[in-house]
Amino acid sequence: MPHKYRENRHSLQRRLRSQGLRARKSLGQNFLVVDSVGEAIIEAAALAADDTVLEVGPGLGALTEKLAAGAGRVIAVELDEGLVSRLKKKLGVYHNVRIIHADILTQDLKSLVEGSSYKVVANIPYYITSPILRYFTRADRRPDLMIIMMQEEVAREVTAPQGKMGFLAVSMRLFSNPEIILRVPAASFYPVPKVDSAVVKFSMLPAPALKIADIDGFFELVHCGFSSPRKQLRNSLAIGLKIEAAKAESILRGSGIDPGRRPGSLSLEEWSALYLAAGGGKC
Repeated sequence: MPHKYRENRHSLQRRLRSQGLRARKSLGQNFLVVDSVGEAIIEAAALAADDTVLEVGPGLGALTEKLAAGAGRVIAVELDEGLVSRLKKKLGVYHNVRIIHADILTQDLKSLVEGSSYKVVANIPYYITSPILRYFTRADRRPDLMIIMMQEEVAREVTAPQGKMGFLAVSMRLFSNPEIILRVPAASFYPVPKVDSAVVKFSMLPAPALKIADIDGFFELVHCGFSSPRKQLRNSLAIGLKIEAAKAESILRGSGIDPGRRPGSLSLEEWSALYLAAGGGKC
């Protein structure tokens, strides 16, 4: 464990205490103590003077300052009321920064970004990773780009290539091209989490990769297909749809898919074919 990381963590801990603040476990708070990670995030965001950036979980505002220096407008949404007060004091000199005390998952995106195109930068608690990804990809106004810190295991899952995709990878590849841009060791945070993290860049597609009228129905079918991901598709789909294996096999053959394959081997196009063959089956 690098000595400088320990020093940075101790320094941050002292600063929090001096201001009557602490890392709140209930909110999954882990603060970055390594500047190079923030610099990599800024570089990946490729900021322009007319960009609107929506930052989720600004924490102590270190990254927010960097965003404010490169973007035209920064909207920082923080749930912790104590941190909001600190952020408003610290960032008051930046006229292009707006601090909002709220749960991002309860906000209306159109009103929040005021109709403009925008980018998302987020260092979020691990437990809301999937809800955050769903929130932005299913929004009426999706971002142009997302840079999100998440648990490394989830990052590898979400960036899995076609042919090795789980449900989360299928969900994100419908809307984006995801890639891991940086691995972040647990020692880079205070408090130190039990697992390593990674920064994932989602280059959002201008339109979904597949033309599907009912996105929710499609994902319901995919979720059914992954009900038992280690089983052959004929069995996993049968369990998910609550039908006989013979019926599931008939649907798979009707979509041109070998019933003996595993769910993770399917491409986006094959999931689409299966959805159409199943008639938008419900779990």
